[in-house]
Amino acid sequence: MIKRIFIAVLLLGFLVCSIFIFHLYRVFFVSNTAFESPKQEVFIPSSDTNVAAYDTIARVVERFDFFQQAAIRKGYMPMPGRFVFDKGMNNNELINQLRSENKPIRLTFNNQNTLMHLAAYIDKKIETDSFAIMQAFYDVDFLHENGLTQDNVLSICLPNSYDVFWNITAEQFRDRMLRQYKAFWTTKREAARKKIKLSREEVIALAAVVHKESYRVDERPLVAGVYLNRLRKRMRLQADPTVIYALMRKANNYDMDIRRVLYSDLKIRSPYNTYLNKGIPPGPITMPDLSAIDAVLFATNHKYLYFVADPSRSGYHLFATNLSKHNKNKKEYTRWLRKKNIYR
Repeated sequence: MIKRIFIAVLLLGFLVCSIFIFHLYRVFFVSNTAFESPKQEVFIPSSDTNVAAYDTIARVVERFDFFQQAAIRKGYMPMPGRFVFDKGMNNNELINQLRSENKPIRLTFNNQNTLMHLAAYIDKKIETDSFAIMQAFYDVDFLHENGLTQDNVLSICLPNSYDVFWNITAEQFRDRMLRQYKAFWTTKREAARKKIKLSREEVIALAAVVHKESYRVDERPLVAGVYLNRLRKRMRLQADPTVIYALMRKANNYDMDIRRVLYSDLKIRSPYNTYLNKGIPPGPITMPDLSAIDAVLFATNHKYLYFVADPSRSGYHLFATNLSKHNKNKKEYTRWLRKKNIYR
């Protein structure tokens, strides 16, 4: 009798242990994803409470009660970030991902006209908002420590692709841009910059003008050479894109479509109007391509002082060393415009 009771207890214990082990197996090692796609992004904001974070996770798992049990046993506490789950992952794998696999995103931007445009674009890609980004870049202490101004701080944002965490803060993003900006200035580029006697921010501001003047990458060193020649001779740059920027700045509308600069526009009072002011504008009129920056640093050595659009080659220009030749080139271009009924 005692032997039978012992065997029964033993079998019951074995059954209970088996059920417990099977339950643990289901909790930890059975697939628990509720999405059909091969991968699923999960974003947990920094402002989320544990309850809100768990609500987010609940939408992508099949048995949330099992996930909760696994989370408690593993001591998991929600952390902010972007996480990528594979279809068929079990709770053990999901929790390991949530603990240590905050996945960066590839952030790519180029040719944003202003810091405001960049901030609005970044706002859609990462957790922080455009207002916080603007505040971070315009922080008085940050500007002072780095010798920057509100006019030229866009200079440190170089168009490129960056791997950043989705929950990066506005200050962290700003500091990342500054680090990349400093890294851009290699020994070779610094030597070229000193040779043309411009500050880093002046190079970027001039590159922005070159970028706007010519979208032909192979021609940009020629255009940059013209502006550097004019600076050496203390001539005004007289760049139409700076007048367009001044008009947009005055209207506080940087999305205006201004295709032609009128003679009356050349009189606009603005530090960006290079028809009235000598030297380089106080800041970039757009975010220049890296090719435009290098075009300034490694400009073609020539004697040209003028250029105008070439009617025979779209996007290219006719260059001249003197005003007489330049006026002839302008007449040729004006005739072409009248022929096309563009200019009257």
